[in-house]
Amino acid sequence: MRHVDENYEVIVVGGGFAGVAAARTLGRKGVRVLLIDKNPYHQFQPLLYQVATLQLGVSEVARSLRDIFRGQPNIRLVAAEVTGVDAERKRVTTSDGKSYEGRFLILASGAEANFFNTPGAEHTYPLYSVGDAVKVGGTLSNVLEDADRADDGKQLDFVVIGAGPTGVETAGALAETVKYVLPDYFSPWLANRCRVHLVDMVPNVLNVFSDKSKEYAGRRLAAMGVQLHLGTPVAEITEDKVLLKDGTEIPATLVVWAGGLKAGAVVAGSGLPQGRGGRIDVNPDLTAPGFDDVYVLGDAANMTDAKGNKLPQLGSCALQAGTWAAKNILADIEGGGRHRAPFGYVDKGYMAMVGRGSAVAEVGPGPKRVLLNGPLAFLAWLGVHVVLLSGALQKIRAVATWPSDYITHRRSFVVLSRPDGSQFHES
Repeated sequence: MRHVDENYEVIVVGGGFAGVAAARTLGRKGVRVLLIDKNPYHQFQPLLYQVATLQLGVSEVARSLRDIFRGQPNIRLVAAEVTGVDAERKRVTTSDGKSYEGRFLILASGAEANFFNTPGAEHTYPLYSVGDAVKVGGTLSNVLEDADRADDGKQLDFVVIGAGPTGVETAGALAETVKYVLPDYFSPWLANRCRVHLVDMVPNVLNVFSDKSKEYAGRRLAAMGVQLHLGTPVAEITEDKVLLKDGTEIPATLVVWAGGLKAGAVVAGSGLPQGRGGRIDVNPDLTAPGFDDVYVLGDAANMTDAKGNKLPQLGSCALQAGTWAAKNILADIEGGGRHRAPFGYVDKGYMAMVGRGSAVAEVGPGPKRVLLNGPLAFLAWLGVHVVLLSGALQKIRAVATWPSDYITHRRSFVVLSRPDGSQFHES
């Protein structure tokens, strides 16, 4: 029998929106919590595309977990990779061989890129983590520097696969970089050699949005110079091209994968029954089927509302789920007639940035959504993301960076790359 190193009331796996929200809520009530994440920081995923396209630095989108939980001594943080989960015992094992056991277990371990068995996927750069964003930004920087130095007239093609919010925002940011930044930082000749492509098997961008938003976003992207390849699946990816199933060949200098996510290895190895995308189809109270004291949240879960409607894989949904799960756990711990409740998700709508002064926003619940596009949606997007950013310093840095970037198109930082391929950011 494996030795258990430490016991806690609640073990939280994952320091994303859901995990942090759950730990915070429990910690404020004096519950002894262990939070485990392979990284010692919380990453703000909605803005990773801006790191990848050289608009923001890592310090704007990543915040130390220890800073977040400063002043909450009952919350212990362990930066380690989880290698095993025993849902029956609520036990977690880490890569250093240690085991931790709790009365309750929360799996909020996030997701990873789902390549859907696409041949040649190893030639793409996924965009889901801070590390991914740094790799994309460093590679983009290297490609541009090499092309400027070679000055051989060769065309550069940047291909984004996946036309959901991440793909649309990435393609739009790349197009703006080509149109506004490269002529100033390098030369108009280099900018003229660059092309941005957006690929998806569905016939529209932003598939979950309204027809009005889809049409606006597609029109704006095309006006910015993004070449849209929609309605045809990717057949294969090679070192220098993306092949579509209708026979189209798209030259590719850099391929960014924003084509979908699946639950990560922690969930896959948990023994819990997996549903679509490898995620766990959770009960209405956010527990795993058959395991009353195991909660699965965020991108690790398939969550539904009271009517059985599928809930979106959004940061706001994950954050609400983390708080809700914590309240259900507190109901069990404190007793006194309190009972668990089904997740009451508050639908706040969808948003996506398209480019300078351009965004789409669908605000409010379902059929009553208020549809915005253009400058007003752009300002709403900026405001919402400032509010959601974790930490005053991150908010200040983003607010200081965005006016320069969107008004003057000047970058406030540079990605420095080394010949060995490693990169680091300098503010």
